[in-house]
Amino acid sequence: MTIFTSRISPAESLGVRKLSSLARREALWGLAFLAPWIIGLLAFILLPMIASLVLSMTNYTITHPESIEFIGLQNYQHMLFEDPAVGESVSVTIRFLILAVPIGILTPLFLAALLNSQNLLASRLFRTLFFMPSLVPFVSAIIIWGGVLNPEYGWVNRFLEGAGIAGPNWLNDVRFIYPAFIIMGMWGIGGPMLIMLASMQGVPTELYDAAKVDGAGAARRFLNVTVPMISPVILYQLTLALIGTFQYFLVPFIIKNGTGQPGTHTLFLNLYLFKTAFTFDQMGYASALAWLLFVLAMSATIILFWTARRWVYYAGGER
Repeated sequence: MTIFTSRISPAESLGVRKLSSLARREALWGLAFLAPWIIGLLAFILLPMIASLVLSMTNYTITHPESIEFIGLQNYQHMLFEDPAVGESVSVTIRFLILAVPIGILTPLFLAALLNSQNLLASRLFRTLFFMPSLVPFVSAIIIWGGVLNPEYGWVNRFLEGAGIAGPNWLNDVRFIYPAFIIMGMWGIGGPMLIMLASMQGVPTELYDAAKVDGAGAARRFLNVTVPMISPVILYQLTLALIGTFQYFLVPFIIKNGTGQPGTHTLFLNLYLFKTAFTFDQMGYASALAWLLFVLAMSATIILFWTARRWVYYAGGER
């Protein structure tokens, strides 16, 4: 019987040890570069989430932290079955989401398609002009727009009156408060527009040439070539818009001082959470509201990604 044994020469063994040492060194350097992100994730996201989950089962208040008591699921029971403001704030958030998100996606998509046209003069100048407003601090922009949409001396109503149209009461009429907020949001569409524009410029020209040969017009090329090829970017922007709408806070807080007026049409869920925590001093109950907000935003995002497999196209992959 012949017994075969594998022998590794000393040089080969040294090479294996060197490779493993190099791999360990690279792993350590990788962890070193990832450490700031990992520390930030733990310190500013995961630990606060765990703390808020614990606080949501207590009656914790900022002014009297010594009287904290564990109350189990009472906050969630009150939130789901006893507090009518929760249902109203969720309804306000969803109604605004249905109106604002499509406009917030279609408008930069239209502008990007317009600027991507080879026939548009001074397109680079317009790209700069559209992006410049996003550099203005958002709080300052909201205050400026509050004056622009003022029903008495605002520029918009002055312009409408000059055209013979009675300007609406933008910020105090329930019919126009959401359009007013959307108009303010359009101030910062330069960033999404540039991202979509960059994705459009990365579409292979061969696809457009093939579509032209097949007799497709400009509209058909846009719908059948451009939109599918940039669909991952549209999904990205749609996800940000969806999550951002659930977190909508700054505009109603500054314009209406967080009162929710007119009526309760600006009492967004995030605003009600803030008032519960820092106005009514119910930090435990506000933590439960924060988890409701998280569940709603996460559920909407999961549904969006579930539907994405039907309309998002990835090059080299399946739709």
